Amino acid sequence: MKVFVAAAVAAGLLSAAPAFASADLAKAKNCMACHATDKKLVGPSYQDVAAKYAGQADAVAMLAGKIQKGGAGVWGPVPMPPNPQVNDADAKALAEWVMSLKK
Repeated sequence: MKVFVAAAVAAGLLSAAPAFASADLAKAKNCMACHATDKKLVGPSYQDVAAKYAGQADAVAMLAGKIQKGGAGVWGPVPMPPNPQVNDADAKALAEWVMSLKK
């Protein structure tokens, strides 16, 4: 499967961060400990995040920053801790994936 994905990326048929790779990345970066795709856990569901920021031009950049720096007060009293282990490229891929999940 990875060979086919790599070939599709090289041919320009897929982006370098397809949705399933970002789901895997979310698991690898421990995002799924507090978030789920379709239901609230400690934090909001990714679908709710995508819906909230749908149509906002800077949504991906803003979410990538929140992934790395954390945030508080937008979704209730529980703050999202910073994730400095997530590099810029991974934060952007995660944010793009989240925004692709709007209902």
